[in-house]
Amino acid sequence: MATDRELVARQLGRAPRAFGRVVVRCPFGAPAVTEQRPYGPDGEPFPTTYWLTCRHLVAQVSRLEAAGGVERWTAAVAEDPELAASLAAADEQQRRIRRELAAGETGSDGGASLELGVGGASRGGSLKCLHAHAAFALARPGYALGERIVTEVDPLWPETCCTLTD
Repeated sequence: MATDRELVARQLGRAPRAFGRVVVRCPFGAPAVTEQRPYGPDGEPFPTTYWLTCRHLVAQVSRLEAAGGVERWTAAVAEDPELAASLAAADEQQRRIRRELAAGETGSDGGASLELGVGGASRGGSLKCLHAHAAFALARPGYALGERIVTEVDPLWPETCCTLTD
């Protein structure tokens, strides 16, 4: 039986960088979201804590992005105080989680990347990558903005596993 690291490598088509653990599995038991360490083995920053690995989810969120989703959701955050507060809280939670995972390690950037928001965002209120927000919402239920993005993924899960049936 393949290890989680091997399954994630199959999903990504390469060895995962800064792999920590699987935090969400699809209904078929395969990895769907991983938790990444703040730094790779070489000390290089890895600012995305939660990473979508399920090919189905990656493809679905890529479609949202291709249809202007990043811009649309960034505008929604600017117009809706509830979404703005949700993003600000998630960014702060992201920083707290990264500092905990780093356990004092500061990597090649001297710890600067530990202060970035969801998906490595450095500007509050601006989204960079819907994949990171969807992954954060799946890993940390209660993130309203990310959960609203995830509701646009239809269907959320495929009818058959896109990893274990290869």
